[in-house]
Amino acid sequence: MVTTDTPVTGGIATDRRGAVLDSAHVGDIRGALGTIRHGDTAPRLGLSAKFKTLLAIIGPGLIVMVGDNDAGAFATYGQAGQNYGTKLLWTLLLLVPVLYVNQEMVLRLGAVTGVGHARLILERFGTFWGAFSVIDLFILNALTLITEFIGITLAAGYLGLPKIPSVILAGLVIVAAAFTGSFRRFERIAIALCGASLLLVPLYVMAHPAASQMAHDFLVPSLPAASGQMATLMLLIIGVVGTTVAPWQLFFQQSYIVDKRITPRFMKYEKADLWIGILVVMIGAAAMMGFTAAIFEGTKGFGNFTDSADIAHGLEAYAGRIAGGLFAVALLDACVIGAFAVSLSTAYAIGDVLGLKHSLHRRITQAKGFYAVYAALIILSAAVVLIPGSPLGLLTEGVQALAGVLLPSASVFLLMLCNDKQVLGPWVNERRTNLLASAVVGVLVTLSIVLTAAVLFPGITATHIFMIIEACGAAGMLAIGYALARRHLTAAGAADGPIDRTGKDTWRMPPLTALTRPVMSTGRKVGMGVLRLYLVVAMALVIIKIAQMVLGH
Repeated sequence: MVTTDTPVTGGIATDRRGAVLDSAHVGDIRGALGTIRHGDTAPRLGLSAKFKTLLAIIGPGLIVMVGDNDAGAFATYGQAGQNYGTKLLWTLLLLVPVLYVNQEMVLRLGAVTGVGHARLILERFGTFWGAFSVIDLFILNALTLITEFIGITLAAGYLGLPKIPSVILAGLVIVAAAFTGSFRRFERIAIALCGASLLLVPLYVMAHPAASQMAHDFLVPSLPAASGQMATLMLLIIGVVGTTVAPWQLFFQQSYIVDKRITPRFMKYEKADLWIGILVVMIGAAAMMGFTAAIFEGTKGFGNFTDSADIAHGLEAYAGRIAGGLFAVALLDACVIGAFAVSLSTAYAIGDVLGLKHSLHRRITQAKGFYAVYAALIILSAAVVLIPGSPLGLLTEGVQALAGVLLPSASVFLLMLCNDKQVLGPWVNERRTNLLASAVVGVLVTLSIVLTAAVLFPGITATHIFMIIEACGAAGMLAIGYALARRHLTAAGAADGPIDRTGKDTWRMPPLTALTRPVMSTGRKVGMGVLRLYLVVAMALVIIKIAQMVLGH
């Protein structure tokens, strides 16, 4: 274990501040499990030094991944296992490239620029896109927090705890964890909660599903018999992939890396941290699908998923009260860490755009606006859950729809930023990274449109879903053709040549005031116009639909 008072190695401070907006984002890396002095340039030659460095860096990737295994993910994975057994385990393999590609680009942006995601969008793409991203993120995150508190009430209800005191206590814990004025204390609490997420593993052991069947369904893609329910099945498959990629993750991880003071020198350690987070998420998701399949197989509950509390009761009937209690505790843990990350992503984004001091290294008196946004979101969300007769189910649907609206723009901007030479310099995407990232972004955009359509039109059929996928595929092929043609036409006159990637470890983005606004090609302007039109229309339709459902409720 790395001590918290002794740096990993010595070194002389040589970093320049660059574009960092808050002075608290420069200094020693004071992680939950170790310290690295600011400007440490000593090489990590031995296994022990490398391991200590990894311990000090661990946090951003792990927290952002486990944070998304929240109340919504519990419901999605539980529904897959209870309704279809282990037949959908193979969908988890689809998560790996989706999880890694997006979050790797974000961590690179954070480490190299020292600036949050929202501020980069504002500076590089203008006021409209900066304001839209923050306002939509605020609304979406507030609704997401409501779903976390719904999960808290379900867990508390199973454990026999009163609803109102449980919600209030959980809210106080979530607020207090961030209000310590110490980045290290917060990260220690968050990482402890990440470790508690592995409670799903003993539940898997207690349910003991057939390992051979699990392995087969994990490696061999197949669809369960779903006569007359193909649309429901397809939406669930899309949900399994879509629930792992939320817009708040992009904003959270980039800002958290900046706040933790991670620089390009430690990029490979942060990538290892991300892989650890992905592994933990995969283990938790597979375990949940496995034990829900086992406990409901052959019972009247099979194929009739209701909510996460039903899973707890199923575990109790199958393996005893302790098993049900462990699941309720795991659900409670997931909701709390999800609330941590979602609230912070909003506070970071607003601090970025408004120029507020926004760091967990600061005390409350030094960053009042930052902490006020964080606390206000928690209080607002908890209050909505406690209001008698609140349409909580409709709000959950609203989260899904708004996430679908925001995700296309967030993914497109992420890809554009990672190809911006002024922003990333020698760290811009390589061609193969762009190919994979473009494919992932295309898939995410398609999924978001399908999910948004499903909320707007509950009677959507499998035929309609395939039509949307085919239309998006055709549009993607046209975009690829245009990009290839443009590359061919401009190849002869290209003056940039290959990217010079020397000195990557010490390169940081210059101050934002030193950057020139990127020149938009005609094709990009058209694409941005189409994206803006889609967002305006989709937002309007979602708001109208939610209003209709609330009035009907």
